[in-house]
Amino acid sequence: MTGPSVDSTAQDARLRELALLRRVRDRMDREYARPLDVEALARGVHLSAGHLSRQFKAAYGESPYQYLMTRRIERAMTLLRRGDLSVTEVCFAVGCASLGTFSSRFTELVGMPPSVYRRAARSGLEGLPSLVVKTITRPVSNREATRAGARIA
Repeated sequence: MTGPSVDSTAQDARLRELALLRRVRDRMDREYARPLDVEALARGVHLSAGHLSRQFKAAYGESPYQYLMTRRIERAMTLLRRGDLSVTEVCFAVGCASLGTFSSRFTELVGMPPSVYRRAARSGLEGLPSLVVKTITRPVSNREATRAGARIA
């Protein structure tokens, strides 16, 4: 009897690596408000930062940093709709250390600055179920917008 085939071994290794990437993604989903960097995330799954970044992007279509910022912006949108925190307070509550970076990334993903979103969201989304609000206000990366536009055209 022969051992496992090379294809089977490579597939097993790929599945183990995908499980590690999922652990990293789950950690970012849970700990988005904590200071996270690629080096710390990579150490947590015993990979190099460069390898983690390349494999994460191949698996999920965006870098770990982009993914983390999208999660932070999603949470910020929820806090801004609530309306009881300032933009600066929301920025720090979701784990961003720089108001400028937060505002730039928010504007890039949402299409308007956080202060404008806060005013618009409070008046335009009242009375809608939270699941509907979350779905229609989900931040969209430029890559996704380009793909969606290509399908519509």
